[in-house]
Amino acid sequence: MSTGITRRRLLGSATAVAAVAVTGGTATAAARPETSTAAASPAQAEASPAQQGQVPVQQGQVPDLWHEFTRTPFTHPQIPYVGRSGRGGEAARFPRRPVVADVRDYGAVADDGMTDCAPAINRAIAAAGRAGGGTVHLPPGTYRIDDLIRIGHSNVVLRGAGSDRTKLYATKNLTELIGVYGSRYGGDKSSWSWAGGLIWLCPTDRFTTLTTAIKAKAWPFEGWTGNKRDEWQTLTTVEPARRGSWTVRVADASRLRPGSLVLLRLADDAGHTLLEHMAGGGPGPEAYYWDDKTKLTSYVPYEWPVRIARVRGEKVTFERPLPLDVRPEWDPRLTTHVPELTGAGVEGLTLEAMETPQSPHLLDKGYNGVVFQCAYDCWADDIVVRHVDNGFGLVAASACTLRRTRVAGRGSHHPYFCREGSHDNLIEDFTIEQRTVPAPAGTQLHGINVEGLSSYNVWSRGDMRMGTFDSHRGMPFANVRTDITVDNNGRHGGDASAGPLFGARFTHWNIRVTNARAGLMKIDGLAPYSATVGINEVTEFDQIDVPDFTGDLHSRLELYGTTDVVRPRNLYDAQRELAR
Repeated sequence: MSTGITRRRLLGSATAVAAVAVTGGTATAAARPETSTAAASPAQAEASPAQQGQVPVQQGQVPDLWHEFTRTPFTHPQIPYVGRSGRGGEAARFPRRPVVADVRDYGAVADDGMTDCAPAINRAIAAAGRAGGGTVHLPPGTYRIDDLIRIGHSNVVLRGAGSDRTKLYATKNLTELIGVYGSRYGGDKSSWSWAGGLIWLCPTDRFTTLTTAIKAKAWPFEGWTGNKRDEWQTLTTVEPARRGSWTVRVADASRLRPGSLVLLRLADDAGHTLLEHMAGGGPGPEAYYWDDKTKLTSYVPYEWPVRIARVRGEKVTFERPLPLDVRPEWDPRLTTHVPELTGAGVEGLTLEAMETPQSPHLLDKGYNGVVFQCAYDCWADDIVVRHVDNGFGLVAASACTLRRTRVAGRGSHHPYFCREGSHDNLIEDFTIEQRTVPAPAGTQLHGINVEGLSSYNVWSRGDMRMGTFDSHRGMPFANVRTDITVDNNGRHGGDASAGPLFGARFTHWNIRVTNARAGLMKIDGLAPYSATVGINEVTEFDQIDVPDFTGDLHSRLELYGTTDVVRPRNLYDAQRELAR
């Protein structure tokens, strides 16, 4: 399998992108993500502030950083390569699997909430799983569900008739359905504040082990290697390689097959040089005191799921470039993992929870929306969640795409969350609506959350009518937020024991801050080896942060004080175009 990028193709595509800088057009129609005529997102339908006449129209400008990036796309010091983020790397279309089950045939009735349809819907999903996959049809109407909806088999898609035509009305929360879920780090927090969904896409066996542990009050780790992070075996050790490499040399390739999903496992050493590397290296990270950041250090080893594209002798090529260096002091190896959920999705529906007041901070009961866990190459499309504690979640999920999603209703704690080592995901054409009722005392609003060493995730074309860019400590790194309009009125969270707010290579590109608040938007003074490009003038007020690392952060700021001027407008779309 080819990586899809050559030097000649890269420079040709970069020239094409730069050539349209003045007009603001796109290099080719292929650079635009596939959209459905069924429902254009608000982010697509509404004009930019400049187009609305709110600010003077300015000529497009190509920053120096873009020219630099096109010369070294896989190893640039400030901008991560995210052109393969999302399902299938660069796939615009979702599979149209044949219908194998209709929920009405299993007893579901769209009677505006009179009948509990969760058992019937789950039976239809289970039947699709036994058939080896396919689409479960959810016709128009409102279906009451008194239990969560579980998608645990690969290649199963739950498809409604559209978010404006099919509704699931949820009457119970996860505390009622599964039980109290405490924190593995102690205290009286509810882990339903950041975990689990009323539509939960998680491999069947992993879901069983997780919920069994929760019911036993043995608070689990939630990721790819089981409740105690011990469900893995070494496939082979890996020789040293550099970040951005697509191919590595291994000691023994006999158990590796093209198309198989493996974990790249990197353990830290006593000097925390892996964590230093994630922060960009140099004097600042070297001087940082890591030993008391016990929550952060519990996140390592770093586990990166990736499919093998090719095996030739002892050389193994991946479908994505390496996210970090591979060094012998980190005991690099490819390993097994719990069975993944892959090729599964949910489409065309609204999930509305019964309206209850938002709970005090960190005490959510679990009226949560759609969550992907231990999922790879899965998706959500045209989904609305309403009156939820937490909206859309990625928990140890990788290479997933959330497209045309919306969080609405009475207000949420985490409208979007991305944690527990989630990597290479794409959230595009998303909306966070203004809350419909005032926030109760003692509640908290974050926004688009990322934490827990999560990396190479993208938030693209967003309409955030409330919230913030919630870098929630746990040192996430190499994430991109691009082409987003935001009323920056949320706050970030995160325990001090979770360490830095930012690792290296965060990029904020073409950000329109409607209330001109700087916090977590303009990050050149906070995030090491990162970039803020094309943001309007902002000032510090409300929550104000200081950098975690001392000395020169080696971060870049370009086209500051502009609105919708930077070209290319959308960093993810432009990077994807380079890969064509």
